Amino acid sequence: MAKTPAVYDLRGLNCPLPVLKARKRLSLMPPGSRLLVETTDPLAVIDIPAFCAEAGHRLVESVPAGAGHRFLIERGPAV
Repeated sequence: MAKTPAVYDLRGLNCPLPVLKARKRLSLMPPGSRLLVETTDPLAVIDIPAFCAEAGHRLVESVPAGAGHRFLIERGPAV
């Protein structure tokens, strides 16, 4: 049973905003939910995976997309 992930368009925002906004959005979602984050920040390819590892979220997919990158994040368990 695959749920369609929520899409969060963060294109045009630069570090640290993509991580801060993704963190806030994920905090409002139930564990196991998925969020598709779209960004054009070149540092996001470093920052988003590091954020996921630190916060206990699972980075399901990371792919280039046009002029940016797309990350599929699964929210980890609530702490």
